[in-house]
Amino acid sequence: MSNEVPSISVRDLVKRFGDFVAVDRISFEARPGEVIGFLGPNGAGKSTAIRMLCGLLRPTEGQALVAGIDVAREPEQVRQRIGYMSQKFSLYNDLRVIENIQFFAALYRIPASQLRERVSWVLEMAGLTGRESALTGTLPTGWKQRLALGCAVLHRPSILFLDEPTSGVDPVSRRQFWELIHQMAAEGVTVLVSTHYMDEAEYCHRLILMFHGRIVASGSPLELKQREMSGDVVLVECDDLGLALDLLQKNPSVKDAAVFGNALHLMVSEVAADLAPLRTYLSTGGVLVTKIEPISPTLEDVFVSLTANQGQSGKE
Repeated sequence: MSNEVPSISVRDLVKRFGDFVAVDRISFEARPGEVIGFLGPNGAGKSTAIRMLCGLLRPTEGQALVAGIDVAREPEQVRQRIGYMSQKFSLYNDLRVIENIQFFAALYRIPASQLRERVSWVLEMAGLTGRESALTGTLPTGWKQRLALGCAVLHRPSILFLDEPTSGVDPVSRRQFWELIHQMAAEGVTVLVSTHYMDEAEYCHRLILMFHGRIVASGSPLELKQREMSGDVVLVECDDLGLALDLLQKNPSVKDAAVFGNALHLMVSEVAADLAPLRTYLSTGGVLVTKIEPISPTLEDVFVSLTANQGQSGKE
C-alpha cells in the first residue's frame, strides 16, 4: 500500500471565515482502500474540511489534491470523481425510492446501458428491493441513510466522503451501514468519514483527531490508545458517583474524571503512586469505594487527554 499514489493528499490546508479559523493548517494523506475517520466534537472543523475536499468550499490557503486534482483549481472535476453524503439527509422525501435513484442517475449521467444494473445494485444494498414505490419520507432512518449512500455511489466513485452519515441512526442500522463501507473499501474505494461517535471510530483503519480546527493526533485506533495517553486511566466503582466525581475533580492528582456508565474513569499521572491515596481520599470524603483499578484507555479517554493538553498549552 505504501507505494500507491495517494487518493487524497492535503498540505497545510486552511479555511477562514473572516477572523475565525475553521480549519488550521491540516496535512494528511489517504490511500486506495483506506477507511479514514475524522473524529472530533461539533465545531472541530470536520465538515468544513470535507466540504473543501469535495470542491464545495474554496480553501483560504494550502493545497488539497483529490484523485490527483487540485480542489481549488478544478472543483468541478473533483466533484465528478467522488461520492459525497452530507450529514443532513440529502434525498427528496416527497419522491418515491425509485424516483430518487433515477434522479441521481441522471445527475451523474449514468449511461442507459448501465442504468438497470446500477438501480438493482442500490435497491439491494439499501434493502429496498420490492419497495421501489415507497415514498422516501416514510422510510425508517437507517434505510434512508443506506439509500442515500447508494445514490452517492451510483457512478462508482473511487473516493467517498461521508459527513456524519449515521447521526440519528439506530445501533443495528449503524453496524449495517459500516459493513457497507467496508465492502466498498475492500473493492479499493477510499472512504473518508466524519463522526463524533467514539465507538464508530473503532471501525476505521486510521483516525484523524481534530480539535479547534487542528489535527491533534492521527493513527490507527490501537496506536492512538497505546501512544497518545498523557497518563494512566483508572476505573472507580463506588456508592455515590455524583459525590465521588465532585471530590475527584478537586483532587490535584486527578487530571480528568468522567462518568462511564455506572463507574468513573479517571486520568492520573501514575497509577502505582495514585491508587492508594485516592481510595483513602474518597473514603474520607464519605464515598464507599467497591473497586479501583487501572484499565486500558478507550478512544474517548485518549481524546479527552489530548484535548485537555491542547487547552492547557494554549493551542485553542
